[in-house]
Amino acid sequence: MFKTCCFLSFAALLLTACSSNKPAQEQFPAVGSILRLDPALDALVPPDAKIEKLAGGFKFVEGPLAFSNGNVWFSDVVGNVVRQWSPDGAVTEILNPGGADNPGYAPAGSYIGPNGMVHGKDGVVFLCQHGNRRIVQIDKNRQVSTFLDRWEGKRFNSPNDLVFKSNGALYFTDPPYGLVKQDEDPAKEIPFNGVFRYADGKLTPLIRDMTRPNGIAFSPDEKYLYISNSDDKHKVWMRYDVQPDGSLTNGKVFFDVTAEKDPGEPDGMKVDSKGNLYCAGPGGLWIFSPEGKHLGTIKPGETPANCNWGGPDRKTLYITAETGLYRVRLAVEGEKALYND
Repeated sequence: MFKTCCFLSFAALLLTACSSNKPAQEQFPAVGSILRLDPALDALVPPDAKIEKLAGGFKFVEGPLAFSNGNVWFSDVVGNVVRQWSPDGAVTEILNPGGADNPGYAPAGSYIGPNGMVHGKDGVVFLCQHGNRRIVQIDKNRQVSTFLDRWEGKRFNSPNDLVFKSNGALYFTDPPYGLVKQDEDPAKEIPFNGVFRYADGKLTPLIRDMTRPNGIAFSPDEKYLYISNSDDKHKVWMRYDVQPDGSLTNGKVFFDVTAEKDPGEPDGMKVDSKGNLYCAGPGGLWIFSPEGKHLGTIKPGETPANCNWGGPDRKTLYITAETGLYRVRLAVEGEKALYND
């Protein structure tokens, strides 16, 4: 009798433990769909891959950045706050205000908040701030300080996205989204919407002829730099040759989606370890081979704005799309980051 009771108690305990795990497994619902256009996509996005919605109800989210402890920071460009999602589903504020310290100058709904983020040395996070028109660094104690805010004495438009090259050079885009009237805003000081490189204490404009430079990413071998142009009249991803001195030449259209009718424009992007691109664009996250073949599209149900790698094996892709944060497990690793937390 004693043995039977013990067995039943153990069984009940095991059942309870299994039951308690069930809600955690089902905590994040599967949503959206994956458009498969080429068999090669299966080697990147497994046939049974699911898009999970991790959090929602935000205004316009961007710039996800994953940490080794499983946390993910992300920007709300309209909400003007940086938030953190943790694996238990909790969402907390990291920085508020996140991109405009004095947001009263802009009407409700303006894109004045924080945007792209990247890890730097010693646990520092570099963050683009639209309203403050600068790139800041956030240290481990979450103290914020200006890193870059001017070129030749002129204030930036509104730094948008950024990426490190393996030699430590920082490349970033500077469209006018944080300015209420954008190109026509009287506060605009730099006459072009540029792509810049910061290296060895020197800030250099590399591209001056793009109308809306936005997302930015290197190929794994750093021979190419990809930049998205978020202009509804010229919706393209560009590819540039990277020269030994860090300059860019031979700009070519990598892919053109100007004719697409789905909502969304070329936006944030990332590259995997094999050189495939994952690009926020009309209707979803477009996946391209290094040769520019459209392999398929991840469609979370909202128009993506950006994505980034995470997880201990860097095979989890986190996606920010309009009001929500999503993730999908892939079969390929993301490209290696120069710095980690």
